[in-house]
This record gives sequence, structure tokens and C-alpha cells, in this order.
Amino acid sequence: MKILIVGVGQVGYFLCERLSLEGHEVTLIDRSPEHLGKAADRLNVLGIHGNGASAEILEQAGIKDADIFIAVTDLDEVNILACLLAREYQVPTRVARVKSIEYTGQGAVLSKEKLGIDLLINPDDAVAEEIVQIACRAGAFDVAEFAEGQIQFLGYRINEDSPLRDLSLRELGEIRGIYRFVITAISRAGQTIIPRGDDVILAGDSIFIVAHRKDLPAIQYLLQQQQGKKRGAARAFILGGGNIGLHVALELETMGFAVRLIDQDEKRCERLSAKLNRTLVINTDGTDIRTLLDEGVDGAEIFIAVTDNDESNILCSLLAKQHGARRSLALVNKPELLNLAPSLGIDACVSPRQAAAGAILKYVRRGGVISLAAIEGSNAEVMEILIKPDSEKIGIPLRKLHFPAGAIIGAVMHGETYTIPTGDCHLQAGDRVVVFALPAALGKIERFFE
Repeated sequence: MKILIVGVGQVGYFLCERLSLEGHEVTLIDRSPEHLGKAADRLNVLGIHGNGASAEILEQAGIKDADIFIAVTDLDEVNILACLLAREYQVPTRVARVKSIEYTGQGAVLSKEKLGIDLLINPDDAVAEEIVQIACRAGAFDVAEFAEGQIQFLGYRINEDSPLRDLSLRELGEIRGIYRFVITAISRAGQTIIPRGDDVILAGDSIFIVAHRKDLPAIQYLLQQQQGKKRGAARAFILGGGNIGLHVALELETMGFAVRLIDQDEKRCERLSAKLNRTLVINTDGTDIRTLLDEGVDGAEIFIAVTDNDESNILCSLLAKQHGARRSLALVNKPELLNLAPSLGIDACVSPRQAAAGAILKYVRRGGVISLAAIEGSNAEVMEILIKPDSEKIGIPLRKLHFPAGAIIGAVMHGETYTIPTGDCHLQAGDRVVVFALPAALGKIERFFE
């Protein structure tokens, strides 16, 4: 497909990298010659210097032949105008990144339907939702939900004390009747593999599992990742009172957490206090450990750092963990720090570009993709795919379908019931299939389910 992307920030670069590797014809537009040059040198993309909201520049970039148009600059107005122009050029799929509540809030004057845009993605909202999901899943460093939350995709790190350490996948299969889940991938030493029966889980591995929501308590018991047993509500500390921090605090309030929100800007703290119901807003710095201890950080279930500074998020998360917080989570924008932070002892890192890109990529995918999550660091994806009534795969046992190498089916939803797939399972019209796929298999999976 021919894909035109406006904006070479973190989200734009991530999309260019992913889509160009898959063989799509990608054209990138940006105002910065320096950023554009770096992207063009490193990636297999065509770079066009100029304003992405200019009809002349868009025509130069070949918008008349584009299949998908994605505007992800830092300016809402540029992204909206660029998509309006793309609509006039009759580009089939149009996506815009926006941060303003005016476009995405309830009762918005300019909704995506009125603007004729297929997706308006707010990175702050996307990353806040991911943080809340991780906060509610003890021990998980990555969480994605499918089938209206019924199917869960979770990442766990295996330490020396893990009961899964040194077990083969075949041995795990013997207890599947008790613990119903599928290990879809193992990440080891920078490589992600689809495990087979003889593969053994080692200390230091990260595993990715697919399971039904109702089976999670038993699975967390197996993984020794039960929620901490403390009297009263679980305590959550949030560092950073920006849009993401506020969103996370509001969500955790409704889930019964005792929330402490920390920000060093006094006026912002006053505004936050007016918007929050049960959250205690603390005007201090994230490194003021004495104050945090006075407020009970040593008994916190989770410490979440979501300031605009990656280094501050990492440092304060480590401090909180050192002083007794059970888990720590850091917002990390820089890709080079994403893999470093967990090695320092931080339980989970969340990337805004990954959260936004995952929401955008499903509009690029074919084959009935309903929802999608991108896995940072491996370029793998988890997709929820709808089986259409005219699919040639209906009624055929999975073992006879020649499923693409480098991918695995984690679960099949049929109405309100679900199945952990085996070779004898067969697909039906209307089924929703959750698939984990490595980069080399993504195109094959799309064609497989077309």
C-alpha cells in the first residue's frame, strides 16, 4: 500500500520504521530538513520537505495515489487541516493525532464523524489507559485487552524464584487444565521467539501470555503475583499532574485506589484538587522522599511517574521502589531508555509512541483486524481478527490450515464463550481470534485472514 505520513516525531518515525520494514511504500512529510534527513537515511522512505497542510506539498508527495493518510505532527490544527485536504483528494483512510479535548471529548463540536476522519487519536489518553491496565494487573509490565476486555494479553518477567523457571512448554501444557492460558512469546536477550514444546523458560526471560479475564486470579497465583494484602484500599502514588497524571488519577479513584498525586507546581496542584474527588494532591518534588514516606509510599501498591522528563521518571520510580513501594511504573519517551529502565529494577515502562502507534496500525492492517497492540522493542503485534462469513478458513481444523510461521493463535472467542486453541479447533463465522505475530509474519497473517 501507499502510505503518506505527516510529521517525523516519535510516533511518525515509529510508524515509518514499522511500515517500511513490511514493504509498504511510505512517503514522509516534515518541516524540519534535519529530522527528515535522518529518517530518510535510516529508513526506506521517501522524504518531502514542507508543510503537510499544503495542497502543493501533498500533491508533490503523491496524495492522489495514497491509500492511507496519517497526520501526527505536534500541532492539532495542522493534523486536522491535512486530513481535511486528504478527504478532498479522496484518500480512503485518514488518521489524525490530536491532544485537544475539543476534538475528542463528549459533545465535541468537531468530532471525527463531522470532520470525515477515520481515527482521532489522543496519545495522552491512549497511554493513560495502558497505565491504568498495568496498575490493576499485579506483576505485569505489559497489558492489552481484546474482545471488550474478556481476553487479556500480559507480559511477565521471570526471576530466579519464579515457579515457571526451567519448565518447558510441554510441561506447562500438562497443567493447562488448571491454569488456562497460552504463552505466545518469550523475549530473551533482545530476541522474541514463538515457543514450542521443547523450549524452556529461563530466569531473565520475559513471557507474554493470552488468557481470559476470569482465569487471571489463578494465573497470578501460579506466577506468585497476587495483589498485596493490606488493610483498606490499595495505595497508588502518581508523580506528575499533567493530562496523563490527571487521567490516571481519575480512573484509579473509580477503581477504589487511595491515590496520592504529586506535583511541584503549586498552582497546578490547586487546579488538580478542584478536579479530583478522593485523591490527595501533594505539592512537592518527586525526590522529596521524606514527605513521600510521611504520606505512606513505603506501603504503596504502585508508584507511577508520568512527568515530561524521562530521567526524572526513572530516578523517582527507583527511589520509591527502594523505599518500599511494591511496584513502580515509569513513562519513558526515549526509545533508548525503554530497554534500560527495566534492567535497573523498574517493573514497567510505558511508551506514548507505542500506545498511539498501536491504535493507528489497525487502520493499516487488512483481514478484518478489529484491534491491535504493538510490542515495543520487538516490532511484534497482537491482533484481534474477526472471521468473516465468507472466510475460506471456516470449519477446517487449525492443524490443517498451514498457519504462518512466526505467529500463534492465543485465544478464540465465539460469542460469549472462548477456547484455548488446539490443532483440532476450527473457526466459525463471527469468531474473534487473538493472534501474536512477529514482524516477518505480519503480512502473511493479513493475507491468511483476508
